[in-house]
Amino acid sequence: MSNTTMNALVHPEFGDPAAVLSLQERPLPLPGAGEVRVRTLLSPIHNHDLWTVRGTYGFKPELPAQAGTEAVGVVDMLGDGVTHLALGQRVTTGGTFGVWADYFVAPASALIPVPEGLSDEAAAQLVSMPFSALSLLHSLDLQPGDWLIQNAANGAVGRMVAQLGAARGINVVGLVRRAEGVEELRAQGIEQVISTDSEHWRTELAALTEGAGIRVGIDSVGGAAAGDVLSTLAATGTLVVFGAMASPKLELSSGDVIFKQITVKGFWGSVVSREMPAELKGQLFQELIGRVLDGTLTLPVAATFDFGDITAAAAASAEPGRIGKVLLRA
Repeated sequence: MSNTTMNALVHPEFGDPAAVLSLQERPLPLPGAGEVRVRTLLSPIHNHDLWTVRGTYGFKPELPAQAGTEAVGVVDMLGDGVTHLALGQRVTTGGTFGVWADYFVAPASALIPVPEGLSDEAAAQLVSMPFSALSLLHSLDLQPGDWLIQNAANGAVGRMVAQLGAARGINVVGLVRRAEGVEELRAQGIEQVISTDSEHWRTELAALTEGAGIRVGIDSVGGAAAGDVLSTLAATGTLVVFGAMASPKLELSSGDVIFKQITVKGFWGSVVSREMPAELKGQLFQELIGRVLDGTLTLPVAATFDFGDITAAAAASAEPGRIGKVLLRA
């Protein structure tokens, strides 16, 4: 490589990430006005990154395409007019496309300075999932003592909603699909978890809530699992559709929706983040960073791979029961 090129993960077609992604030489990008070039340190593998490579996400890049959306790195070059960031400063971003590369360019406004005490591993995954989880909680307008139920409780966002909700005084119940998931979450200090593979799970839920009405349900699974969450809600409750891990269709009882007068709505973190007022976004990031620094919010890492090991990294990311993110290292 010369000083005008870099390595980046690129896919010439849509398909299985392990098959279509490879490390290629690309031109070293230059920042324009209001932009910054960042030298990548670490980047997490998110489901939406892999879905984008497969061509099945709500965003389809032009091919051949780079990949990855979240990273922590070091400011390497400043474009014209950028005065609030400095060379050598650590920054993180959650909405910059093409970060699975040695360097990437981002608008200065999209970069968040990383405070001294925060590790690279935590900073690399601070924005996308934790910020979505906190934005989701904030949007629900729940009060301390209110009840919320969610499925996929052992997924990354599920764990974060449980930890952040508890920190805000909200009672969060998590549903998982296998008994092992209950123990995995309890090992991380998340106690209010029920496995739906038990025929008595609804009885367990009633005992846990002591009959209190559940105001909000969060569905990240789809299919019949969405209907299970809906069925537990109190009258005038809200079902928030966050993901569709098992099925792109929702199986909901019309009786539950009608007689309980339920509201069903979607939540797409990237759009919510884009449209959020800067002041509120700043407040939520300060809360997030504080929760990570004091240990309330944990951001475990399952494994770290070099960019060149993307095949093994994609396989590790797909492992069931994985605790923590798989990270890529430049």
